Amino acid sequence: MFLSEIRVVLSGVSESGNVGAVCRAMKNMGLSQLHLIPAHPLSLDTIRQRAVNANDIWENSRIFNSLEEAIADCSIVVGTTCRRGHKRKSISMTPHDLARWLAESQGLAAIVFGNERTGLETEELELCNFASHIPVSQACPSLNLSHAVQIYAYEFFMAMEKQRPVKGEWTPMNQAEIDSLTGKITDELADIGFYKKPNRDYQTRFLHDVIARAGLAEREGRYLGDIIVKAGRLGAGH
Repeated sequence: MFLSEIRVVLSGVSESGNVGAVCRAMKNMGLSQLHLIPAHPLSLDTIRQRAVNANDIWENSRIFNSLEEAIADCSIVVGTTCRRGHKRKSISMTPHDLARWLAESQGLAAIVFGNERTGLETEELELCNFASHIPVSQACPSLNLSHAVQIYAYEFFMAMEKQRPVKGEWTPMNQAEIDSLTGKITDELADIGFYKKPNRDYQTRFLHDVIARAGLAEREGRYLGDIIVKAGRLGAGH
């Protein structure tokens, strides 16, 4: 993966100054893609003042109404959070380990940061494939948003700055394609009576995350879906 394939996503961002500071942190480390889902209208003057020499990052950013829209074309989606609990992901990497893993991966990756005060909500984290956390002292575990982005951006820069794109590389499935394949698999399982208990939602999230981490190409995903459909027909005695 290359720096040009890393997207910073600010979900529920509320402070215009933080957005400007994030733009500067990104440009410092060679990142260029910024997507936002603001909690309310932002102050353009404040953003430009804080961005300093990184106003081009802001000018080229995109604003969305939902996190789903902001990550739909991504192959990998990482939610940043220090909180644990039921439905809050069992796999979490430090920024350093994440950067090393992404450097060996392919496709477009979104790194999602939550609201400055509350962080990522459970529903937002469920849209991610796995989590990442910054190890900090429990005496003061909360980081400023732009500081958190800077830490990740630095690790990405150190892991990927020497890489160059290679023509003809395959591209993993994006989130919309993964959603479609996951639905296809669970639909077939439902048709053969697999879900005797109400656990389809859990298995859907599980399959979605596993498929994303596998980095399947679109053709591979389509082939896997065809296998599942055929197996379902055989299981139904057709």
